Amino acid sequence: MPNLRCSRSPTSGSLETSSRSCPRLQPRSRSGRASSLAFDVSSSKSPFNASTERVERVLCFTAHPDDIDFGAAGTIAAWTAAGVQVSYCIMTDGDAGGFDPVDRERIIELRAEEQRHAASMVGVQDIHYLHERDGYLEPTHEVIKRVVELIRRIRPQIVLTMHPERNWDRIQKSHPDHLAAGEAVTRAIYPAVENPFAYPELADAGLEAYKLPWLWFISSPGSLENHFVDVTDHVDAKLAAIRIHASQHPDVAHMERVVRNNLIANGGRAGFPEGRSAEAFHVVAVNGNSTIAGF
Repeated sequence: MPNLRCSRSPTSGSLETSSRSCPRLQPRSRSGRASSLAFDVSSSKSPFNASTERVERVLCFTAHPDDIDFGAAGTIAAWTAAGVQVSYCIMTDGDAGGFDPVDRERIIELRAEEQRHAASMVGVQDIHYLHERDGYLEPTHEVIKRVVELIRRIRPQIVLTMHPERNWDRIQKSHPDHLAAGEAVTRAIYPAVENPFAYPELADAGLEAYKLPWLWFISSPGSLENHFVDVTDHVDAKLAAIRIHASQHPDVAHMERVVRNNLIANGGRAGFPEGRSAEAFHVVAVNGNSTIAGF
């Protein structure tokens, strides 16, 4: 993997401060062109056609370190293997996580180290932080502005984030910070990212309005999941990434069994052959021929 630019550390300051010198990331693929996600298999309900969509860049927003690995590390491993450039934005420092009475400043450092290592397991090196306090994340205008800034800077074809609707069947997926992350990103995507008059100081800084094609949600209510990615070949990489977050796992063996079982269950729901593993998403077309933006 090439060394992607603008990796963030938990001591680098706010996104606004640390990203001023960061140029827009350039497309990357082994062929020099956008990648077709030929490995991706969706249900008939999904608006995303993996055989025709061309993807160069994906930007993932999650609330805490480890959220992205539980939710989508298999898909991300497949994306990076296909030459797609994937960036992370972790919105809180994860300072309330873990089970040991460790100094919270040390937990912030430890979780950032874990996330960097876990990201490298699935081919990601570009990591940004908003440095919000764990458990206190809210979709404020300041948070939304920083989300808009990063989307306009990276200009991805896909933004992936956590679902803003609560999953009553698996309430652990719906930590308040998860819901707040999803709400902040959703508000940023429409209308602020594509409105040149929203946060005009960003346009003044050269970050022009941008029409995002696709929004993918993880931690979605099951009834809304409409897209499944076959990650059978990347389960080991996903589990390796999750294992790196050792500060969060009191029982690693049990965690791995649960993750494997959930992936196989997703494969069954997707209609894949028996024993295949899948990650599930709620995919939304933001701008395209099927939306009002296509008029």
